[in-house]
Amino acid sequence: MKNDRQNRRSIRLQGYDYSQAGAYFVTICTQDHVCLPGDIVEGEMILNDPGRIVNQVWIDMPCHYDNIEIGNFIIMPNHFHGIVHITAPVGAIHELPVQIHELPLQMTKEQRRKMILPRIIGRFKMQSSKKINQIRQIPGQKCWQRNYYEHIIRNDADYQRINEYIKNNPLKWALDVLNPANGANKWKK
Repeated sequence: MKNDRQNRRSIRLQGYDYSQAGAYFVTICTQDHVCLPGDIVEGEMILNDPGRIVNQVWIDMPCHYDNIEIGNFIIMPNHFHGIVHITAPVGAIHELPVQIHELPLQMTKEQRRKMILPRIIGRFKMQSSKKINQIRQIPGQKCWQRNYYEHIIRNDADYQRINEYIKNNPLKWALDVLNPANGANKWKK
């Protein structure tokens, strides 16, 4: 059987320098699209305990990285949308050594070490999962899907469009393909 890492499709924009300053729109889905952080009631997201944990962990992210700010974000029943601003170019980020065969062919080890966005998302997933699992009393359970979606925000019009999308997301939940009422997986307790 092949290593699962070998079957992954890269979501990174080839040739883009992810260590540079800029704004990014990210979407992160819960594991198996489980409705974990709360529910939409009359077009408004009502957070439960796991949702409040997700909210706090996201708000605290700039405390762990000097060169980021968070923009508009929304926690949905089974996914999360947010804007991350990297405010200054990033130098090398120290991490555990990576095996050369695990790196995408177009990226050097030095380039990967400068990619702060995956580090931010990784920390967010790890910290929120750990705290959610503590209250659920099920250590080690996955709360988030392995990957995430990212979009490099290229200009003011793009930024405004994404802000509107985030703001209106709860109002459009009834039409969302991730809504369990529309066939997405339902969480079984």
